[in-house]
Formats: sequence, C-alpha cells, structure tokens
Amino acid sequence: MLVPKITSTLTLDPSLQQALSLLPFTLYTDEQQAVASIESGYASAWADIASAAQAKDLLNSGLSVAVLAPTQLDATIDTSRIAFRYSAADVAARGLKSIVECAIAEGVQRAGAVVLELTADQINEATLLADGGKPLLVQLVNAASAKLLGTDGPVRVLVELVGDGSWTIGMLLRLAGAGADAVVSADQLALDPQEGQLALGEAFIAASGLVSDRADGLFTTVVVDEQRVCLGVVYSNAASVAAALAAAQGVYWSRKRGLWHKGATSGATQTLLSVAVDCDSDVLSFRVRQNGAGFCHHNTRTCFGPVAGISQLAQVVAERRDNAPEGSYTRRLFGDEQLLRAKLLEEATELADASSKSDVAFEAADLLYFVMVKCAAHGVTLADIERSLDLKHRKVVRRPGNAKPQFAAAVASATKPEAPSAIARTSILSADIRPAQPGEQIRMRVYADSELTTVERDALQQRPIIDSEEIMRRVRPIVDAVRANGDAAVLEFTAKFDRVKLDHTVIRAPFEVPALSDAVRAAIDQAYSNVHAFHSAQLGADTCIETMPGVKCSRFSRAIERVGLYVPGGTAVLPSSALMLGVPAQVAGCREIVLATPPRSDGSIVPEVLYVAHKVGATAIVKAGGAQAIAAMAYGTETVPKVDKICGPGNQYVTAAKMLAQNDTAAMVAIDMPAGPSEVLVVADATSIPAYVASDLLSQAEHGPDSQVVLLAVDLTDEQLAAIEAQVHEQASRLPRVDIVRQSIPKSYCLRVASMADAMHFSNAYGPEHLILQNDRASDYVADVINAGSVFVGPYSPESCGDYASGTNHTLPTYGFSKMYSGVNTGTFVKHITSQELTREGLANIAQTVMTLAEVEELEAHRNAVAIRLRDM
Repeated sequence: MLVPKITSTLTLDPSLQQALSLLPFTLYTDEQQAVASIESGYASAWADIASAAQAKDLLNSGLSVAVLAPTQLDATIDTSRIAFRYSAADVAARGLKSIVECAIAEGVQRAGAVVLELTADQINEATLLADGGKPLLVQLVNAASAKLLGTDGPVRVLVELVGDGSWTIGMLLRLAGAGADAVVSADQLALDPQEGQLALGEAFIAASGLVSDRADGLFTTVVVDEQRVCLGVVYSNAASVAAALAAAQGVYWSRKRGLWHKGATSGATQTLLSVAVDCDSDVLSFRVRQNGAGFCHHNTRTCFGPVAGISQLAQVVAERRDNAPEGSYTRRLFGDEQLLRAKLLEEATELADASSKSDVAFEAADLLYFVMVKCAAHGVTLADIERSLDLKHRKVVRRPGNAKPQFAAAVASATKPEAPSAIARTSILSADIRPAQPGEQIRMRVYADSELTTVERDALQQRPIIDSEEIMRRVRPIVDAVRANGDAAVLEFTAKFDRVKLDHTVIRAPFEVPALSDAVRAAIDQAYSNVHAFHSAQLGADTCIETMPGVKCSRFSRAIERVGLYVPGGTAVLPSSALMLGVPAQVAGCREIVLATPPRSDGSIVPEVLYVAHKVGATAIVKAGGAQAIAAMAYGTETVPKVDKICGPGNQYVTAAKMLAQNDTAAMVAIDMPAGPSEVLVVADATSIPAYVASDLLSQAEHGPDSQVVLLAVDLTDEQLAAIEAQVHEQASRLPRVDIVRQSIPKSYCLRVASMADAMHFSNAYGPEHLILQNDRASDYVADVINAGSVFVGPYSPESCGDYASGTNHTLPTYGFSKMYSGVNTGTFVKHITSQELTREGLANIAQTVMTLAEVEELEAHRNAVAIRLRDM
C-alpha cells in the first residue's frame, strides 16, 4: 500500500493534497496537521508522536494510529492504535537482521504496526533471500500477518526510505511483493510528475501490488457508496486510476469506449471519496458519493436494484426536503421545528418503553425517520453521521456515560414499583414464558382444572392485556394526517410502513387480472361458489303483519350502499379474506365495494386477491394497508371513495383505527366488530386422534406470535396427552413458519378437565373465535354451545375448511367478543328498515293508547298529532 508522508514544512499543490486524501491513510510528522486533516474529513491519519501522553490525547481526537518509539508504549492504549518506529539509527547500530528479529518479537506482539526506516541498500538487502531461505522483510510480514488485531486485520509492516536514495517503481513493486507498505514523501509524488517524482496513480498501483487476472489486464473495480453499499462493478487501468485521482471523480476504463468519466453525459457523476485495494491485491474499490438518478443506466441507485433500509430512508427524506408536496406531513415537519422536536421526544420515549423485539424494531424505525428529517433539515447526511460514529469509536478515553440529572429523575419517577395486584393471574398467564429455542420441544403449558382457584381459572379465560391507550396514541396521528392531507398522507405512510413508493393509491374496475395457475383459479372458483351459496341462503324475506285491524307493520332490508373491505397483507397472502368479505357484500347487493390491501414490494396487488376482487364485483382497490387504509376509507380522499361501513380483520393498529373512525361522528362510518389475535379452542377426549388435534392447534398458532391456542383435555391420561404433545412438536418442526409457532405455542395452554360438561362450561366462559369439538359424539354437544364465533364438529371438520371453502365465513369475533358479536355474514352488509301503514279504522283503534302514553310522558305535540286527526273522523 502507498502511504504518503506529509511533513510540517511541505507545501502541497491543492489538487495533489486532495488526491492524497483519497488514499487509505497518510502519515504526518506534525500532529496538528494530522488533527486538521481529520477535521477536514480526510482518510485515516497516522502521526509521529513524541510521547505516550500526547498519543492518548491525539487518538482521542480521531487520530487513527500513533507512531512511537517502542520505549514510549502506554499499556492502557489499544495496541491496534499504536505503531512502533525503528529508526535508521537503530538499524545502523544493531544491524538489519537484529532489528527485524526485534520487530518480530516485540513490535508484532505489542503494536498494530511497525515502521522500519531503511536505506535503498537496506531495502534491497531486506527483499533478497536470507540465510534462512526467506527474505528478512518477508519473514517480518509473515509474522505480522499471523497476528490478527481482532476485527482490524493483521499487523501492518511499513518501510520508509531514508538517506540519499529515491523511490522507484521497481522498489515499490519489490516491497509490495514482500507484503509491506511503502512510506513515500509527498514531495516525491505528483499528478504531473517532473524529474525525480513518481506519478501518483502508477505509484499507487505498484505499491499496492495490484494485479489483474484478466487477459486485457484491466482491474476489476467495485464501486460503493458512502455507506459501502455496492453500486456496481466496472474496470480500471493505470490511466483511469490516474485520471480518477486527479479529478477526484469516478473515472473508469470502458471496454468499448476507453476512458470513461462516469456521468459526463447523463449527469449521474460521482465524487470520489477514497480508493482501496482488497486483501488479495486483485480488486480495486472506489468509494463515491453518487450524484443524479443513480449508478445504473436504468436510473436505479445500484445495478442490483434500488436501495432499501436506512440508505433509502436518507435518500427519500433528502429528496422530500426539496420537493415535498405542500400540505404533506413531511413538509409540515420541515417547516415546524416545534412539531419535529415534539415527535423526536415522543418517539424516543416510545422506543425507551418498548420491550418486545417487534416493538423495539417498530419504534426504532419511527425514531430513525424523524432523526433523518432533523438531519436533512440541517444539511446533515448519513455519511456525516457515520463519520461522527467513526470518530467516537476511535476515542480511547470515554466519559462515564451517566444520564443527565433531569432525565435520570424523570425515568426514576416513571418507574416506581406498582402496588402488587390482588389477582394472581400473572403467575398463570405470563410466568416463565419464553419462545421455544431450536432443539427444544415446542409444547403448551398444562394446567389441571381441579388444582386451580377460581381466580386462576378466571385468569385463564382472559386474553393478554393490550395497552389500548398506547396503541390509540400511535394510531391517532396517522388517522388525523390522512383526514387532513388525503392521498398525500396515504402515499407517505405507504412508503414509510410498507416501503413501497407509489404515484397513486387507487385502481378502479375493470381490473387487469394476472394469469393464475389452473389449480389456483379452480380452488378460488370452488370456494367462491360455496361461500356464495351459503351466504345467499341467509337472505331473509321481508316481514309484514297486521298487529291489529287497520294497523299494518313491515320490515324490509336494504344493502348498505358503500362498504370498505380490509384484506390484510404482511406475513401471508390472504385471498380467502377477500372472498369472505367480498362475497356477502356482493350477495347483499352493495352498490360500491372498496377493497383495501397492502401492495407488494413492486407496488402491485397480489394476483389472487385481484382475481377475487374481480369475481365479487369490487369497484375500487386501495393499495394501502394499516391505519392509513382504514382512515382513507372512513373519511375519503381525493381518490379513495368514502364508505359507510368498514369490515375485515387486521392487527391491533387496524382495529384501533376502525374504533377511532367509528367513534368519530364526522366520519359517519360503522365497523363489523372489534378484533384481536386469532384464536382456537379444541376440545379433545380419549376418542380424538392426536395427529388431528395437533394439526388443528397449529393451524391457528402459525397465524402470528400472539395467536391464542387452547386445548381442553377431557379426562385424558398422561400418555394420551403426551401423544398430542409429541404430535404438536413433530408437526410444528416441519412448518415453514416454525419460528412463529415457537413463540405462540409456549404462550398457549392445555387445561385438563374431568368431563365434557366442564369443557363446555369453560368454553362458553372463554368465548373462542374457533371452537373445535373433536370426538366421536361431537354433534351431541353443539346444542351446549352458547358463545363461539364458528364451530367445527367432528374429526373431519378441520378449521382450515371454514377458513377457505366450506361456505361459512372466517371473519369472526375474537378476544371473547363472540359473547356479544356475530361473525361477518350477509346481514353484516344490510340494514333493516321498518314501516307502518294505518287505515282510518286502524288509527281510531289505536288512538287512545297513543294519546294516553304521550300524556304520561308529557309530550303534548305527540298527543296532538293523533288528536287532530280524530277530530276529522
């Protein structure tokens, strides 16, 4: 590697100084110059230091490596940050071989690098075969290469030329062949060399030992951005490297056009930040700041597609700073410092309060978004942040890291221990619960009903507590933003949460349905037919009776005109949800059916869902998920139609948005039901088949980590229960979603009960979404069911059939709401209107009753509306 050396007396041409800053590191004889180069953002700086005390201060200021005499070593400093210098005087006094042996025994063991001051003759001697067979310098490099500095790589060996001689390309090649780095005085390097100088590009290639394995001699060159994300692969040669260093830009060698200044015609130029050579010296790396549309000729950031994650966030936020639409949420954040400050504090607090892996990731992503807005507003890039992190990492003296008093006090007051609960349910529901690890048995907790107290049994019937206030606090700003900013907010939240950048959010019928396999199309058609038949049978006739002579009362149904159907995305493709919502809406005769579902990563809708939308006669599809989709349908936007009722399952944020909309009179929207995590309760006895029982439990457990799974074991022996547990583990281990099951099954439980009567009593108190009666007389117990979303009777009625194709609806009340709600049905999409028609005789017959009751309630106008008609009779 070429290591330029800059002395305090040396005045460099600015273009050469810039070119030198692109090399991996530079050696300074003046420590203040080294610190100044760090502050200017140049590459890693090494410096000759007079004492260990100075070294600690300078390393703390960001110096990469301090070069000291071996006698100056401070044992408290990380050895990877220290280089030992063996001076020309040392070599002259002790001899080259002795110094190399000392460097192997001392320098390699106690420092991160060794620097040898050698004359031209000594360099020649060090690179020639020695008595032991290997050149002295090779022996030293081999010893250094065997000593790895953690993740910082091996110990480096640097050779600095002293005396009357000058570096030549041949000397640099010999040194590189031995594996050592060459320290070359900057005044011997030039972009346009004069006599006695070396061309910088040629010297860099020679000192790096760079070789090509290609017939045309070109060097493979990997181009990365500021975050070291690979943009693409190109080629270089001596001419292009020299041009790149001189211009400090991305300049390469095109196999078709020769010297290639990247972006010269397209505008997608590159600012060169650094160059490096890989450990095998056969690949170049150019680190650049990419300008314009991107590196690829397809206008993508990289030749491997668009970037993602934090890099994408930084790019999008930087673009929005300059062109965010007026009225958009991002524009508000850039224009309102108080709002941005409040959001930063809010999201930091939510991250501090998060405890589960998913919540921590969610809150960290939220905070990063607002952090990047803050940075973009002040012109700070992701590269600036990373550079600051690098400088902090280099510190060798650190502060204690205690919190500031005002923050420590706030946390202490917020975490005072709560008074112990009088209910012992925590020990039942959450004690010692952790996911099953790979290799461990995946099993439910087991309780005996006869050993539980009433309080503990009641606790088992409750679901895990959801902090609804916290969820509402997260969802309300999303709903408010969509209500205020319409499509712009929906598009922004889709980019943020679904990581999909769209230019529109609604597609309208007729839809272009992608081709499906014959098997998938036939399956959807069969399921549609069954669900349609069952829901058509639910259409009731109008009612009309004469309650007394001349008084005719009737009730008739009318379809709700505009309905919104939410079809979840996320961890599974769910065309079945589109069927279960769309078919009853179609059967009911809803005039406008709006389906909302999250888009795929390419912005398209899942083909199976699109086909179902076509079959059920959907009028529009909203390409959005989560709370933003619910808000868009509840309030309407520029393109999303406002609906009168919203139906469909979703996570806790979707449910919260539905509840918020329903409670807002300005929205004028109804919902089907509240919802929680999916759940099943299976009743099994000695006649049940263990494999069937396990499959039913797992079919619900794989939905998500919070799925609720309960087994009521009716008078089972230990051996019979063990057979079910063995099947649960065996089948779960083969599932693609086994990682989810490892979380949900340990949270679930088996309750051993003495009789079917006890089982049905517990089930009705629990009120499951899905109730599976799996024994040989299952149909006898259907009459005992009081609370359940849907019942699956007998060993050949797996819940999966109801989920997909038997005909019943799978959108069911969860979380115990089956005690007061029905699942989605045709009646969900209709409203009933009553009418009454009285003849002259009928009014006369009922008049006195009406007037008497009106007088009791002191509503004179009501009484008079009848009396005024009686006077005309």
